[in-house]
Amino acid sequence: MFTVTPIPAFTDNYIWAISAASVSNSGSNKIDAEFNNPVAVVDPGDAGAVERYLNENKLSLAAILITHHHNDHTGGVKTLVDSYKVPVYGPKNSPFKGITHPLEDNDQIELFNIALSIREIPGHTLDHISYCSNTPKPQLFCGDTLFLAGCGRLFEGSAKQMLNAMNYFKQLPKETEVYCTHEYSLGNLAFASAVEPNNLAIKNAIQQCTELRESNLPTLPTSIATELSINPFMRTSIQSVIDSASSFGKKNIVCEIEVFAAIREWKNQF
Repeated sequence: MFTVTPIPAFTDNYIWAISAASVSNSGSNKIDAEFNNPVAVVDPGDAGAVERYLNENKLSLAAILITHHHNDHTGGVKTLVDSYKVPVYGPKNSPFKGITHPLEDNDQIELFNIALSIREIPGHTLDHISYCSNTPKPQLFCGDTLFLAGCGRLFEGSAKQMLNAMNYFKQLPKETEVYCTHEYSLGNLAFASAVEPNNLAIKNAIQQCTELRESNLPTLPTSIATELSINPFMRTSIQSVIDSASSFGKKNIVCEIEVFAAIREWKNQF
């Protein structure tokens, strides 16, 4: 498994720093990690935050992984590349022009001797991808698509596309660690509680996340198992979520895409 450390940025972003005990040599689609204490970073919107983390911990940057083109995920790339001359992995169809190693669905890269599988998960943006480690306890880097108890806004894609992404996440091993890139957990849980007011798992998650935030600790990572029990966008086939979606939409909703679309619109207004 990777060692994963959050680098706080802006108001609520996390840039994930990834390291491992062993590193891989260069290859056609391997990340060259012949560095002193190498790390890769995911979605470095803020170069300064990354540089401070590297300097304070005597680390070297080995690679940058991008999930989608939004500036709070890519804004620090040019400064970091100018200083560190590292590869930048990201979606092939991205409007962000700083990607040196474009990736598409079912591609695979190797980071510190661990394979990462690439999945296209449009919805939040059309270029969104995720990275998931091929390890006994997978680690998923999913940008702004899946959050603890939530999902990203549909800025460019459709409800159907985002539901497809949720269905992909559902089939991952339940122990998969989920590393999303915003500290939205308490707000998302408040909405989840409105959708399913009798869901005890949501009440427990609110207590746990509140305690973590009161101690100034991240609520992440979450897990696929947790999300299956608390996340309304992962629970669109559950009757209590269907009933709440129908109540919000003021009509009987049975199609799962319509359930998803209804609760996403409800969340937009929440």
